[in-house]
Amino acid sequence: MKLGAIMQACRERANLSQEELAAKLNTSRSSISKIENDRVSFDVQMLLKWAEVTSAKEVVVAFLYGMEGLSIVQSMRGVA
Repeated sequence: MKLGAIMQACRERANLSQEELAAKLNTSRSSISKIENDRVSFDVQMLLKWAEVTSAKEVVVAFLYGMEGLSIVQSMRGVA
């Protein structure tokens, strides 16, 4: 699983639409969509701000430390 899918799961867990997240991150909905679909890269500042806005800092840390993406998303959804 790629980072974009994990970031999308974080957004959805926070009950934010792409438009709402874009407003909080001072970017466009189109940029959010491109990130979630792994069509563009983003910098560490965006990653950290995204994690803060979606209350998903632990998810980002898990991904950066090498935890497999599917495991991260399943743990976010409470799936064993």
